[in-house]
Amino acid sequence: MIFDYDTLKLIWWLFVGVLLIGFALTDGFDLGVGILLPFLGRSDNERRVIINAVGPTWEGNQTWLITAGGAIFAAWPTVYAAAFSGFYVALLLVLFALFFRPVGFDYRSKLVNPLWRSAWDWALFVGGFVPALVFGIAFGNLLQGVPFHYDDTLRSTYTGDFFDLLNPFALLVGVVSVAMLVMHGAIYLQLRTEGVIYQRAQRAARRAGVLLMASFAVAGVWVAIGIDGFRVVTMPAADATPSILNKTVVLASGAWLDNYALYPWMLMAPLLGFAGAVVALRLSAAHRAGKALVSSGFAIAGVILTAGFSMFPFILPSVTDPRSSLTVWDATSSHLTLSWMFFATVFFLPLIILYTSWVYRVMGGKVTEKTIQEKQHSLY
Repeated sequence: MIFDYDTLKLIWWLFVGVLLIGFALTDGFDLGVGILLPFLGRSDNERRVIINAVGPTWEGNQTWLITAGGAIFAAWPTVYAAAFSGFYVALLLVLFALFFRPVGFDYRSKLVNPLWRSAWDWALFVGGFVPALVFGIAFGNLLQGVPFHYDDTLRSTYTGDFFDLLNPFALLVGVVSVAMLVMHGAIYLQLRTEGVIYQRAQRAARRAGVLLMASFAVAGVWVAIGIDGFRVVTMPAADATPSILNKTVVLASGAWLDNYALYPWMLMAPLLGFAGAVVALRLSAAHRAGKALVSSGFAIAGVILTAGFSMFPFILPSVTDPRSSLTVWDATSSHLTLSWMFFATVFFLPLIILYTSWVYRVMGGKVTEKTIQEKQHSLY
């Protein structure tokens, strides 16, 4: 094996983080554009411009979500089992909302009927808003701990329900998620459109960016003084029989800030979240949409890394029985599995990134109302 087991566990924590950030950076602006669609497009042609701004790439972007889910299943099978069982209703809600996207894109312009097209426009809004909100709510609940536990035979039991997920802090994190992706989507529309849509997108980016920074700051203060974090007190001895329950975990005020005291360089994550948003909005206002989109991407990476750094080494903390919490060290697949997955990822991930970059280059350029009129029957 090229890496020892503990090193591979850490590498796969990083890989899953990369996949989640990749999803937020690519499919994130698709979701943001879907949320903005009914509000920035005032005519049918304007809405078709907005739809076709993401039309060539949205399907490829969505594969990042599928890849992230597959990576969690393979690298963290116990996390996959516990999380997908506990968040079952929420994940079904996301799945049903995502159903609107392919159908909406493909069938929206098939009929020249205002009611038909308006209905699909709002369906695409749902397909963007619901996943963005639910993903944020999920992270909000992870920071508070999930009500599940393992018995002595390592069977997990989830004791909460869907409505427990909709608590104030989780909804606030949902606002952070929606604002983040709306800002990203609005800046992407600046890059791909012109005229009145460009101007409306610029205003939307400014409002979403201010909301992102405000809600992110409030969430940070709430985590620091209003939420008990999780802390590993003792881990099993090296020669002990491996078991999820063979550790001691406590809830403590301010525990989610421990890593920033131990590793001050991690403070770069929240700083990147704020700085990226500020720079993105300044570049957006200066009509430099390409660089603004890059800065918006840094803001997204900073927000997601802040959550990851705060929780490390926890992946799925348990508020019911803290020792049942799943961590990077006890929730992973075997050494052999992680090794084979590592080699596959090192080989295929650069190819995927290169292909995606090529697609964006080929499919780039402005989408205008003139383009829509000239290609009425070949565009969405």
